[in-house]
Amino acid sequence: MHIFAGVFGSENVRRGLQYRDGADAADVIAPAFWVEAKVGKLTNPRAALRQATEAASGKGLWPVAVRKDDRGEPFVAMSLDNFLDLVREWWTLSKR
Repeated sequence: MHIFAGVFGSENVRRGLQYRDGADAADVIAPAFWVEAKVGKLTNPRAALRQATEAASGKGLWPVAVRKDDRGEPFVAMSLDNFLDLVREWWTLSKR
């Protein structure tokens, strides 16, 4: 969560409510993204991304799965279409 706060500001990022099936709130609430965060011995990025995608449906947020295996580097899983949408927006804004 603190990594996202470093980008968006701590006033714009918080932990989601962790109850029921995870569809009620993302693990990390941040602007523009539905973040499902997984940590463990061997996490499943496809399952986490599927969970984020289903939960973010119709909410106008990019679903991402942030995962970190024990003693590993964290990384983000995102669909290629969503990644290209994100890059397209960044590219358009960067050329202004």
